[in-house]
Amino acid sequence: MAKLSVNVDHVATVRQARLSTEPDPVVAAARAELSGADGITVHLREDRRHIQDRDVYVLRKTVKTELNLEMAATKEMLDVTLEVKPDMVTIVPEKRQELTTEGGLDVKTHAEGLKKFISHIKDAGIRVNLFIDPSPEAVKACHRIGSDGIEIHTGAYAGTREGQVRAAELKRIYDTAVLSKRLGMRTHAGHGLDYYNILPVASIREIDEFAIGYSIISRAVYVGIEEAVREMKRLITEGSGR
Repeated sequence: MAKLSVNVDHVATVRQARLSTEPDPVVAAARAELSGADGITVHLREDRRHIQDRDVYVLRKTVKTELNLEMAATKEMLDVTLEVKPDMVTIVPEKRQELTTEGGLDVKTHAEGLKKFISHIKDAGIRVNLFIDPSPEAVKACHRIGSDGIEIHTGAYAGTREGQVRAAELKRIYDTAVLSKRLGMRTHAGHGLDYYNILPVASIREIDEFAIGYSIISRAVYVGIEEAVREMKRLITEGSGR
């Protein structure tokens, strides 16, 4: 069965709205783990709009499963990574003006820079994924520069309700996942996935793990984070048929 890494960024979003100490993403992460989360994901953005440095350092000490640090490929973030030593890093594109990550990395264009950046992280014993749009060419580019795996950007699939368009996007995700596994890479997926669209993607057996945050934290407002995590885990299990 595919794993679930719970992204707790938006617990921090609520906290930062009042520049307070509550709610604490560290506490939310612990409760998510106790409810079946297989990992915790946080995105330390350049502008620190939600997750703060303190969160990352404390989570490294408290997370009992796996800590996945999402970040841009910058010197500042490399320094943080080498000090914190998360279990895994997911490199994402980042723009200050965006509300959330929009689109995958252009790995082909930035191949040389990314290759050097990845090597520094891997030399420290940390696994690396690259966040890409669903595309066989992007997978091949990731493989060429030594990435351990990929995370498939599922935003286009999640963002449409038109049947034929969604089916086409699902096929792109499937083809990307199949090629990634064929090349021996870890295959993750995420962005925009929720309780209503996860089942078809969860049926793709080549996907090893889903990173889901916003929908789980939103659901947690009504039912609590424990139940929100359990519900998502049940759907992933149902979708995989395992």
